[in-house]
Amino acid sequence: MEYFLIPLVSFLVAILTFFSGFGLGTILTPVFMIFFPIDVAIALTGVVHFFNNIFKLFLTVKHVDKKVLWRFGLPAIAAAFLGSYIMIHITDIHPFFRYTLFGKEFLVLPFKLTVAFLLIIFATIEILPYFKNIRFNKKWLPLGGLLSGFFGGLSGNQGALRAAFLINAGLTKEVFISTTVVVSTLVDFTRLGVYATRFSQNQLSDNITLVVLATLSGIAGSYIGNKLLKKVTIEWIRNWVTGLLFVLAISLALGWL
Repeated sequence: MEYFLIPLVSFLVAILTFFSGFGLGTILTPVFMIFFPIDVAIALTGVVHFFNNIFKLFLTVKHVDKKVLWRFGLPAIAAAFLGSYIMIHITDIHPFFRYTLFGKEFLVLPFKLTVAFLLIIFATIEILPYFKNIRFNKKWLPLGGLLSGFFGGLSGNQGALRAAFLINAGLTKEVFISTTVVVSTLVDFTRLGVYATRFSQNQLSDNITLVVLATLSGIAGSYIGNKLLKKVTIEWIRNWVTGLLFVLAISLALGWL
């Protein structure tokens, strides 16, 4: 089942992320969690995410905003290292609580609940009319980089936080996409370097076929997304991203993912 579902999700979400900056890992990680332990899911998703970003770099890098990259990307790299280090040391952390629903036990884990809380905050900001015309001052870009990088390293969920800061930074659609791709690639490179100390335990070699299929599906989705780029507006994507953020956040908070 995972050999069908994971590549399919990788393909569809890669198309969406090309327009919104909504991270592939934000959706793909929970899907991997259906079939693998949390640390394994995060590591495997990181590999798929990294190679998908490498492909997108060739399509978009010429539009990158270097000033935003420096102010947002460097803090993201530093925070990604910290988040990744914490992630590989919290595998055995006790859940906040557990409950049973329809005969099945669910666990509410600390880092999942934290990510869910942040996603709900930014999703709420997206749907309130007051915030739609607000543009974050660029002085907040380092903070955005720290937050997205940290949670990217910790749980693979960096796209939503990154988009929340950069989508309102006054960038054109092409520059926004290019800059988010470069930042995401740098964060992936950093966290994979930390995860690599556990790859032998994370069964990477045992699941190489699945990783390759998911990577190729993501690349195909990115290619199609690039072709559709000029036909889709940021506002249309914003509405879809908001809905996905709420669904994902609620699922994480309740321990369903």
